[in-house]
Amino acid sequence: MTSTIDRIKLMADHENIKITALEKQIGASKGVLSRAFNNKTDIQSKWLTKIIENYPQYDSLWLLTGKGEMLTEKENEQLEEQVTLANNVFKLKTDFEISKQAVPLYNVEAAAGLVELFQSHGDTQPVGTLNIPNLPKCDGAVFVTGDSMYPLLKSGDIVAYKQIYDFQSEIFWGEMYLISVEVAEEEFISVKYIQKSERGDNYIKLVSQNKHHQPKDIEISKIRAMALVKASVRMNSMG
Repeated sequence: MTSTIDRIKLMADHENIKITALEKQIGASKGVLSRAFNNKTDIQSKWLTKIIENYPQYDSLWLLTGKGEMLTEKENEQLEEQVTLANNVFKLKTDFEISKQAVPLYNVEAAAGLVELFQSHGDTQPVGTLNIPNLPKCDGAVFVTGDSMYPLLKSGDIVAYKQIYDFQSEIFWGEMYLISVEVAEEEFISVKYIQKSERGDNYIKLVSQNKHHQPKDIEISKIRAMALVKASVRMNSMG
């Protein structure tokens, strides 16, 4: 079971801020929260009160006891409203929109994995195409599996992507990526937010939308393929 300081760390990861930044925001001295996190000790109630006041979207009962949902009911409702849209486009300022493009839709399993798919785009037969007006340039699209990005994405949704090649310099921190990582000599494919890791420049942090999935630091050398997620599509009816 997680402690209060663990839940504060989860909240900070969800907000994409460092513990040191959170300390400054609530007026605490440097190290007040980070020492408690490292030593797994409690913090003074006044700092808990400051966190609750600064982040009212997080449920205070969850923060103090771990019971209930991380986000308040109102915040969850707003998030659900955002993700019920059929098309979600995640645009960057540098994106160049294309009025008409047919984005090939692939089956990752049929292509024997993401690495193989990226290496043989020209030879892999797509299962269909996406035609979304004014979509940023995409290399392809695949079906999502798993629940790590729920409720923003759910299993069966489609994500359109733009492949990147330089894992050191082409990452837009905090954005959502389709990524393939080597784990125990096998390919692990997922959709995650990518943030800077506190372990140094040779690592990245994979962060889920789903609060039940813990962030994970991985070595950049373990990355086998990566693509920036440009859009998502959800089908809300079977027919």
